[in-house]
Amino acid sequence: MCVMPRAELFLVVYFYSVQERTLSEELEGEMAEAAIDSNEDLPEATEDLEPLAPEDNGTFQQITNLLSIMDGESAKTDAAGAGPDMRKTLASVIIAEKATTEPSVVVNVLARCLQVPEISTQRKVNIYNILQEIIQQEGELEEHCVQRLVAIASKEMREIPEVEGYMEAEVASDTLVALSRNHFSLVMYELQHHLKPLNLTEEFVIITLAKLANGNVFEFMPYMGITLATIFTMLRLASEAKMRQVICGAMETFCEAVQFYLRHLEDSVYPVMTEEQFAVKLFPMYRYFVTVWLRNHNPEVKLGVIKSLKPILSLLLPNDDLREQVYDYIPLLLAEYRGSLEALFITQVLRQILEMSVTTNTPIPPMQLHTIFTELHIQVCSKAPAQQQYSSQNLAEIVHCFIALARSYPKELMKFFLSQMEMSNEATRVGTLALIRAVVSADEPRMNVRTIYLAIRVVKNTLSDSRSKVRMAILRIIGQLVLSGFQDRIKGWGLKYVSVQLTLSTYKLTNRRESFYQRDLEEKMVHNVTMDTVKIITSSVSGVTNEFWVRLLCYIMETDYMEALTPICISLTNLAEQQLHTKDVEASATSRSRHVDLPAPQKLLARLLVLMSSPYKGEGRGIAMLNLLRTLSQSIAPSMADMWELEIPLLVKYLEEHTEFTWNQKTWEDKLIQFLRNSLKKTRGSNWSLRLGKELNNQIESFDSPSLEKGFLYQALGFTLAVGLEADKVEVQLLELLYKTDYSNDFDREGVILCFGLCARGQVKTVLNVLHDFEERIQESEQYWQIGAWRKDHPWRRETVKGTLMVMYSCVASHCHPQMLLTHLDNPITAKIIHHYSSSCQDIYLKIAFLKSMVQVTNAIRNIKDLEDFQLAQKATLTGIIMTIIKAEPTDSLVSPVRTMAMEALSHLSKLKPFYSTEESSELMDISIHSVISLQPPGENESIKTLYVNTLCALEQLMEGLMQRQLDPKGLQEMVHLLEKWILSEKEWEREKAMNLHLHLMQIYVQSVGVCIPLKLGQFGALIGLIAPCTCDSHRRTRMASVDVLSRLLDLHASQTCSSWGASKELELEKCKEDLQGSDMEKIFSASFRIAKVACSQFNCDEVVSLIRKLCENIGATELQHDRASAAWMGTFLQMRVKELEDKVAEILGAILVHLPVVEQPEVRRVLTEGILLLAYHHQETVLTSLLRQPLPMESHLTEVWLAVVENVPLAREMLRGLMGRLQLKFTPRANATSKADIWRLAAVDPLMILCTIYLLIEKMDKGDMLPGLFPDLVYTLLLQLSSSQEPEPVSPVLKTWRVVHTGTLPEEINLQRITIKSMQLLFRRLNTEPLLHSLEEQGMWVLLESSETFLQGVSLLARLCVWIAEGCGQRLSELVVKGMESKTLSWRISSTAVCAEFMSYPILYQEKLLKPAVLILEKGVDQEDEALRVLSLRALGNMALGAPKKVRQYRKLLLKKCLYSLRGPVSTSVTSEGMEALAKVLAELREGDMGPAFDAISERCRTFFDSESELLRLKAFILFGKLAKVVRISKKHFFKEEVKKAWVPLMLHCQDPSSEAAQACVVTMFQCVHFWGWKALESSLDKSDAFAAKEMTVFQITLCSVLTQKKPAVLYSFLLETMTYVKSNLSRIRIAACNLAGIIMKQMPAHYLKKLDFPALRSSLQELQLDSDPGVWRAALETLKILDTCSQHQCLTSPERIS
Repeated sequence: MCVMPRAELFLVVYFYSVQERTLSEELEGEMAEAAIDSNEDLPEATEDLEPLAPEDNGTFQQITNLLSIMDGESAKTDAAGAGPDMRKTLASVIIAEKATTEPSVVVNVLARCLQVPEISTQRKVNIYNILQEIIQQEGELEEHCVQRLVAIASKEMREIPEVEGYMEAEVASDTLVALSRNHFSLVMYELQHHLKPLNLTEEFVIITLAKLANGNVFEFMPYMGITLATIFTMLRLASEAKMRQVICGAMETFCEAVQFYLRHLEDSVYPVMTEEQFAVKLFPMYRYFVTVWLRNHNPEVKLGVIKSLKPILSLLLPNDDLREQVYDYIPLLLAEYRGSLEALFITQVLRQILEMSVTTNTPIPPMQLHTIFTELHIQVCSKAPAQQQYSSQNLAEIVHCFIALARSYPKELMKFFLSQMEMSNEATRVGTLALIRAVVSADEPRMNVRTIYLAIRVVKNTLSDSRSKVRMAILRIIGQLVLSGFQDRIKGWGLKYVSVQLTLSTYKLTNRRESFYQRDLEEKMVHNVTMDTVKIITSSVSGVTNEFWVRLLCYIMETDYMEALTPICISLTNLAEQQLHTKDVEASATSRSRHVDLPAPQKLLARLLVLMSSPYKGEGRGIAMLNLLRTLSQSIAPSMADMWELEIPLLVKYLEEHTEFTWNQKTWEDKLIQFLRNSLKKTRGSNWSLRLGKELNNQIESFDSPSLEKGFLYQALGFTLAVGLEADKVEVQLLELLYKTDYSNDFDREGVILCFGLCARGQVKTVLNVLHDFEERIQESEQYWQIGAWRKDHPWRRETVKGTLMVMYSCVASHCHPQMLLTHLDNPITAKIIHHYSSSCQDIYLKIAFLKSMVQVTNAIRNIKDLEDFQLAQKATLTGIIMTIIKAEPTDSLVSPVRTMAMEALSHLSKLKPFYSTEESSELMDISIHSVISLQPPGENESIKTLYVNTLCALEQLMEGLMQRQLDPKGLQEMVHLLEKWILSEKEWEREKAMNLHLHLMQIYVQSVGVCIPLKLGQFGALIGLIAPCTCDSHRRTRMASVDVLSRLLDLHASQTCSSWGASKELELEKCKEDLQGSDMEKIFSASFRIAKVACSQFNCDEVVSLIRKLCENIGATELQHDRASAAWMGTFLQMRVKELEDKVAEILGAILVHLPVVEQPEVRRVLTEGILLLAYHHQETVLTSLLRQPLPMESHLTEVWLAVVENVPLAREMLRGLMGRLQLKFTPRANATSKADIWRLAAVDPLMILCTIYLLIEKMDKGDMLPGLFPDLVYTLLLQLSSSQEPEPVSPVLKTWRVVHTGTLPEEINLQRITIKSMQLLFRRLNTEPLLHSLEEQGMWVLLESSETFLQGVSLLARLCVWIAEGCGQRLSELVVKGMESKTLSWRISSTAVCAEFMSYPILYQEKLLKPAVLILEKGVDQEDEALRVLSLRALGNMALGAPKKVRQYRKLLLKKCLYSLRGPVSTSVTSEGMEALAKVLAELREGDMGPAFDAISERCRTFFDSESELLRLKAFILFGKLAKVVRISKKHFFKEEVKKAWVPLMLHCQDPSSEAAQACVVTMFQCVHFWGWKALESSLDKSDAFAAKEMTVFQITLCSVLTQKKPAVLYSFLLETMTYVKSNLSRIRIAACNLAGIIMKQMPAHYLKKLDFPALRSSLQELQLDSDPGVWRAALETLKILDTCSQHQCLTSPERIS
């Protein structure tokens, strides 16, 4: 255990000072509790122990309590968070601190605690650990304390059971060791006391002795001898494996202590014991260990013995006498190799013995050598067992053993090796060769030449072995011989063997087979070892044969195995430097040039250049090849040598500064090409470049496709041929290249294209001639195509060659000189490209080739300076081809770069003259956008992702290119218009792409135009309106792009209009943008709403209109979020700017209403409707007129608007007032407008729309709202409208629109009359007077109102209803009626008069003080020409007697005059009847004296209507005559009596009037007039009941005639004459009554009056009635005729003539 120093204890206490108080309190409490428990248990626990001093009792209890705390397994966590570990640590610290003041007391207490029975193991461990800490910090203790501790610890260590008490014994042992540092004698005495000869002691006694020897070497040495001797006596007794292990471990420790003691003898103060003495004591134990214990079957015992042998041998082997005895036991050690013991430990002991034999020159007995060789050799050649953990270390130890053996026994060892090599076993040979190599590589002491010779001889015997591992072993030996300084020993056989292996391994690697992977791997290892050997040889061996040099040089030129090039080049460089150094010596004497022999300089340069294009392959071959080139510069091309000396170091520096991970391929190739070009410049004027080109051309087929080397080769060939002087030879090489190219291989095809392009830099005419010649040779035409004949191994495809030729021409254009390009551009370059494409099948490859060539050609043209006058003649043709290609691409998938390349080509073409027109640009852009935006996003395929990104970039570049010619608001609008349908797409990926394009468009526009050209009026709003809904798009990237577009638009507008756009608004936009990045839709909508508020301040009224119009147009185009955003933006703008929009309300409202029908989402419709209401609240007249002018009033969207109005009660009331005002405008004089509101208020509106709206509002408003303030106006306005609908009017424009839109039949309700009536019905239902309404229904008021014939009757009933419910609204109704009667509109006056007629029946007008004006108006109405108006006026005047009877006398003259006037002249029946009815009403309120002369006139006029054909007139006349009879008093009695006589016959006849009402009225009047006869008998004969039967009338007539016969026969005679006049009446009933009455009169007539009768005339009249169609008439006539005949006969009998 590690014990803390005191200072550390204080730091620990200080570190936990924060928790000190809490822990202290807890510990004190626990200690107090524990003290109580311990006091209770103390007598039992300590009765066998020594008593404590009184002053120690408290300390004992404290320590006991602290130990109890330490023993606790789970202490409660205190409030401060301290855990159990901390509590135990603090308890230990407290005990240790207490020991600093009272060490003896604490030690005694702890010792006492150890003696307590049944103490736990953990507590003992804790106590021993505390004791060790106290011993360490206090040093010396009192002797009695030490003795007590030693005794206790010794007892614990010895007596505790092994398994259970191992931990206790170990800590007890450690405590004894701690005590031994200051009290060694006491401890040693105790241990030696228990170590007795021939008595096996406890194992921990020996363990503790070993610890004491290790910790106290010099103090232990006096006891070492006796200890070893005593332990030796125990060896035979130690039969258990554990005890043997302990003894072996102790012996290992004892021997190490002895070695330490012997190395530091000078420091010892004890008597000196020599090494020999120790060896003598140890050898018996060594012998016993090897001979007895090592043969034990327990592996742990074996391992313990082997480990102990090494330190024992370190003391035994230096002794000459004992050394040879040790040799005798070597076979026993070797025998253990076959056991399970780890071989490493055996080999280490064996190596120790062998190396000592070499050091001391004491040979091993010869008889043991072969056994040692064999056993060690087997360990090398055989596979180590799986349980061997240290096999590699074991092999290393064995190698050292063989080196030691080789030093002492070289001949015997090599003989043994030779015998082993004769075996054919590969492992044996490889192992043996590895040992030989180890022997050769041994440095100290140096091997003698004889040993090396023997080793080489052994190796040569195996050179023919072809197995890979053997070959590698031989090569390693050759390399090791060179490294060890035996270079001369490998010349000849060694170099030849290396050369053969280099060639053989390269051949096998380049001709490998897939099924022999393991063999190829081994061969590659052989090759690597060979290269390492070559490197060693070339860097170490001087005077290498020229054959080896040539072989290595040819290897570079011919090998296909590239990984060997780096070491070969290094080797060649070394050899070349050696050769050059040798030739320098010779040249100094002969003045010859400094060079080496090379077989083909151009071939070597071409080879190295191509290989250097991949400089980091093959372990960095680039630097090696550059160094080789630099070394061979004089030999390759002396003219380039100086330049190479300067440039090659720079190339090497570049490669050294980079790695294969940091270099740039393009940069390096450019450097190499520049190096080549600079080199070729040095050879101008010679054919050196052509030869180099030929070599480069020859190497093309040596490299695979694709490869970096071959790619560079094409470039190098192109640059090389470009500087060739002889054009014909260049043509030959180019044609050869064309014919041997595999056009089906993309890499080769691109390489030859690049080669031709580079060659065109200096040979453009030559290249074009070659291409032309090639086309002619392959006989290229539309009908005939022969290509495959030249290359059977590469069957060409027609389309592939055509595509290659197209790109070749474009590549020539891109690399040739500008002036040469202009010369050859149209013909042949462009013409050939178009021709090859047009004459092909136009598959995807050819499309790509064509587009690629177009891009290259256009780029080449644009790179030419001063092109102001140049125009591309074939531009239109090229554009058409490209557009066809784009249109042919599928819009639902992206599988090739054709689309991208096509747009890139268009982008380049757009920059060349002649420029595209505006229409052409729009068409190009539209087609391109459609081709790209409709593509779905790519999946996980990386290649498709790359294509997708490139396509979008190409579209953006095309947009930018086309915009450059139209950088104005119109061009911007055109582009936005093309994007609009995609921005409104239902597919989120299309919206995203369209928005990103819009953003790119705005970036281009802002950067290019800025504030120079302001946007058109309304354009800014339209642009914002298009983008605003996208701020709430479901796709995050679309939202972000839309905000960026809005930001740029706002910036642009602010800069153009110089409006305020501060940093605060920019900051708010940024915050909104951050909120839009989330996924919470509520936050997104909130952010969009805030953006709208920020943007609103930048808008003028016109822009607001355009914004709202655009927002409305886009509703429903995409998803719900867009519609919600559109509605929110409109709502925001209207709320913030509604007061300023007076002139724009109609446009805004029109835009909303046009698009409202297509809005399906209720929440969006609600927001739009709220916007309309907001406009209506501030601009009521404009909104009302606009709403009423909508063509289809019955459509749901308008209904929804009006329903929203209904929900706002104050607004609904105002709207109703406005609607009524619109209706009333029709009947009032047109006024001049004084304001904009008046203009809208006076605007013409279809009344049907107004009525539909009124109906809807009344229907949907709260049923409990009786509309007290609006009811009279509504009723009266509707009544006037209903009256006007009775007149014929043109068809409503609304109905015309309905018929256009709807194909079905027109609903019955859709007309003015029905809508008005339904509105009135709804209005009256609000009065909650169901009985009254039911009564009206029964009376058919609504039916009456529908018909023009009964309309006025319906109005009368309606007016009567209004009178009944006129509570609170009578005055307003009366005012409206009086006002209406003065209207210039006849229908309005008629309806008002009809209402007034009913009102006059009630005191309402009188009460409202409107009677006089009403009467005066009615007076005028009586004089009007219109019949209905006159009738109603008369009725109203007559009704005054009902409503204001007291006022009749006041207006009697007017009333009598107007009524009497209606009875005169040619007037209509209705007027006359109404006049008589009015007179009847008036007469009821007048007296005889009030009438004056009007009485006579009335009476006379009344009688004239008794015989009228009109039932109504007869009825009214009878009634009026009866009223007159009632008025008659004294003054008019005589006059009226005469009038009664004149009227009596009609009265008696009309009592049988066909009209029951007239007959009844006639009977009543006759009753009222009968008293004027003055005859009581006549009055008594009448029944006063209403029912007056025919018999009763006959009786009355008989009575009357009899009375008249008696009193006034003359009157009776006159009655007969008058009665006979009625036989010709048009009424059959009157004719019957006249016949009957005439018969009665004739029967009662006196005889003398019969004489006066004209019987023939009477007979004739009666006979004529026989022909009457009515049977009753001719029967009555027949009866009367009989009476006449009777009277005639009677008259004849009584006549004088008859008597005579």
